[in-house]
Amino acid sequence: MTETCRGLASGLRLDPGLVREAREDARAIVDEVLAYVREHTTTSMERAALRLAGVEEVDAEGTPLVNLVVDRLGDRLGHGASYWLFNAVAVTGREPEEVARAVAEGELDLGRLPAADPARVRQLGTGAARLAMEAIDARRRERDVMVERLGQSPSPWLYVIVATGNIYEDVVQARSAARMGADVIAVIRSTGQSLLDYVPHGATTEGYAGTYATQENFRIMRRALDEVSEELGRYVRQVNYASGLCMPEIAAMGALERLDMMLNDAMYGILFRDINPRRTLIDQYLSRRISARAGHIINTGEDNYLTTDDAFTAAHTVIASQFINEEFALRAGLAREQLGLGHAFQMDPDLPDGLLHEIAQAALVRALFPGCPIKFMPPTKYKTGNIFRAHLQDGLFNLVGVLTGQGIQLLGMPTEAIHTPFVSDRYLALENARYVMNNARHLGEEFLLRPDGRIARRAREVLERAVAMLRQIRDIGLWQALEEGMFAAVRRDRDGGKGLEGVVAREPDYYNPFLDELEGGRCGA
Repeated sequence: MTETCRGLASGLRLDPGLVREAREDARAIVDEVLAYVREHTTTSMERAALRLAGVEEVDAEGTPLVNLVVDRLGDRLGHGASYWLFNAVAVTGREPEEVARAVAEGELDLGRLPAADPARVRQLGTGAARLAMEAIDARRRERDVMVERLGQSPSPWLYVIVATGNIYEDVVQARSAARMGADVIAVIRSTGQSLLDYVPHGATTEGYAGTYATQENFRIMRRALDEVSEELGRYVRQVNYASGLCMPEIAAMGALERLDMMLNDAMYGILFRDINPRRTLIDQYLSRRISARAGHIINTGEDNYLTTDDAFTAAHTVIASQFINEEFALRAGLAREQLGLGHAFQMDPDLPDGLLHEIAQAALVRALFPGCPIKFMPPTKYKTGNIFRAHLQDGLFNLVGVLTGQGIQLLGMPTEAIHTPFVSDRYLALENARYVMNNARHLGEEFLLRPDGRIARRAREVLERAVAMLRQIRDIGLWQALEEGMFAAVRRDRDGGKGLEGVVAREPDYYNPFLDELEGGRCGA
């Protein structure tokens, strides 16, 4: 915890008993969900295993081979796609990609092949899984070496987005943003990609309000950001989205192509994309296991709750969700320094003392999760076409970020309510942030909050309400809490939404050597 965090945290006078209770309740809530996760797999989880085995290509019509293999397995999927794949490798002597192509072309029916010696199947599967882990570990070491050699900016890291729809134009804008001072570049996905039950293939040049997340696009952007990092003498981080119906597949692609951060939160997909809760929480577990191994910082989506609910009255729902998300992340093997819990500067600007409430929320989050690189999101809900007021809102947001020691600052744009940012808009946002961060770098170390003041009282009130909410969720379970609309004022049925047909019960002999390796040889969470 930095000096900034210590000074503000001490003034909040939080009850440590309440904090312990919150974590105990979160643990119980997560226990119930993980018991279900351990008994099920999904089509996207099995496709991720095939990708880690080296199956990356598409058929003549552009359909990913991993989708075709999983679809052809049908009700046999509960044994694990890896079993069928490596049984075929053992029987035919072909490589995994060759087996997948033969299945796609109708030459092989995996279910009709003779059963090979189980020990041989496991030997092949374990060997492939270890090769995949070695590849991911090597990419992680590359990052560590570059950061050590080039250095990185002090926190808060300045985070901006590119969203042209064309990966080559994204590269131009990403390099430009890095030269202007950005530390983190997020490539926004094309609208609706989270609802595609397959991952597009190759470099893409058309997308609506963003660019498709593909493995080739990841490679192109990684290469560009490495080049600009060398030019600038500091490491520039790359971000994409491991969320939606292909969450674990995209996490695997991001691990293999050395992305640095992944937006990764099942709750976002459940609440804002109506993805089935069961499907996405199973997918989240594997995706986070992959990100833990890859050294990704994951970013969670609690900030979005305040776009559909009120930031003042629903602030406690963000804190409650963060406790749950923290527990999910730790149980998937993520270290605290990889957990970028999200929250947002979304108070109504006309609310008296709204800035004090924003400071209270930011200081509370920072105090509750001291080892995490908290991701602070800018004001969007109350942005209008008035770019001068918007720029001032962003300036106050930047001031709260540096005051409270946030780790990752996603910059607001003065034209938020008008259009996707132009390069000039991004320049103004970065100039605003650099000015505030430089001039107020150690401001938080100069203040002690009054324990009986408005900020501290507000923070304690939000924590108390969050703990009461967690008690209630522990009693009824997370599935029921989602059905009752306890998060973001959005109701989601545990058996509704998109993707439930992709949930499959694991058979007693279920085999997934990649999950086994990610769990360190342990079975289950």
